[in-house]
Amino acid sequence: MADTEIPIDARALPAWFSDAKFGVMVHWTPSSVPGFAPNLGRIWDVPDQFKNSPYTEWYANSLRIEGSPVAEYHSATYGAETPYESFGPEFRRTSTDWRPQEWAELFQRAGAKYVVPVTKHHDGFLLWPSAFENRHAPPHWRTARDVIGELGEEVRNRAMRYGLYYSGGLDWTFNATPIRSFADFRTAIPRETEYVDYAFAQWEELIDRYEPACLWNDIFMPGPRERLEGLVRSYFERVPDGVVNDRWKSQATSEGMRATSYHDFTTPEFEVAPDIREKKWECVRGIGHSFGYNRVEQDEDYASAEELIRLLVDIVSKNGNLLLNVGPRSDGSIPDPQVDRLERIGAWLATNGEAIYGTRPWVRAEGATMDGTPVRFTHARNTLYAHVLGPLGAEVRLPGVRPPDGAAVRLLGRPGALSWRMEAGGLVVAVPAGPAPHPAAAVLAIPTG
Repeated sequence: MADTEIPIDARALPAWFSDAKFGVMVHWTPSSVPGFAPNLGRIWDVPDQFKNSPYTEWYANSLRIEGSPVAEYHSATYGAETPYESFGPEFRRTSTDWRPQEWAELFQRAGAKYVVPVTKHHDGFLLWPSAFENRHAPPHWRTARDVIGELGEEVRNRAMRYGLYYSGGLDWTFNATPIRSFADFRTAIPRETEYVDYAFAQWEELIDRYEPACLWNDIFMPGPRERLEGLVRSYFERVPDGVVNDRWKSQATSEGMRATSYHDFTTPEFEVAPDIREKKWECVRGIGHSFGYNRVEQDEDYASAEELIRLLVDIVSKNGNLLLNVGPRSDGSIPDPQVDRLERIGAWLATNGEAIYGTRPWVRAEGATMDGTPVRFTHARNTLYAHVLGPLGAEVRLPGVRPPDGAAVRLLGRPGALSWRMEAGGLVVAVPAGPAPHPAAAVLAIPTG
């Protein structure tokens, strides 16, 4: 069946996903026990990126690469003969005191509209009580609690959507081939019938039990195309307004894994579109350089709240969502720098959310004031929102913007209308003295009709 005949491509993208703009992903696995990866920067900028991976959730793979920073750390800390699987019992024990309501409350304060936790990452460890046995995994290779079910209840009680991540393309309990380059994915992806049946059965179980708002598969989904199409069809029957990401059928390239079919939206990782994309997309990234908890990362290693707010604005102006990841410690506590960033994003959204939620791209995403301060544009409800990514000054001059005569131009977070005039080249808005808007971005609301 051609891609255009797949039901995903024939249906409109559910409005809730276009409206949501901001979600939180959670990577919580046994790798949070050692919680180590070299802190060398963004994944795409790291030399020999698998040997030196900044992703702690890839600890088990890095451990199998001789001479890697993880292998050296592991040998010095736990002993070279200690297997990764030894972290399972410790994670199972420490995670029993986890408080899902605290996570959900934090994500709500952050202004997130959807939450996507990892159900199974590449290490094969499960965060829900699956009925399907993995005879290759160590005993009790899952959490003692139904993490996925408990978190879902708390998230939905706070009016957020609940999606699920599943590693379909890698499971190191079935295939532990070390991945040293993108070419190794061809042999590292388990394709035997036993694994294909297991992965499909678990996705079907997750859909049946938790009815996720989003299916967020990772890397690949081995098995015949018809079986994948059947899974997607049955999912939409169960969750008519669900959405599906792009990491189901893909190909390995020198630049990473690129999707070829089966998606409502694309998922660039630690990357942002250069301009407005017609197809919905979602930037997925950590607050730091890892997804899982990394004890090496300190406050200065995380993106600042101002950077993340500006990133969110930039993404939304280009028809994207931001799925921002948190990496809890093994006991479920979220590091303070991550909490701080989420709460400060939430504070900005509490004032400026009307310029984010439910908006759509304008005729252009980017611009600048006449003095060179960057601007991003969003549009909704007959209103153009100009996000000024820097100091406002006494006047803001916006070339190429003209409101209707008599329009009430507002500065979000300040009461009343602002004085404005048109001069050659654009709109000039007078900003009254007073407490400065948030340093990350101040938003002018300009009627368009």
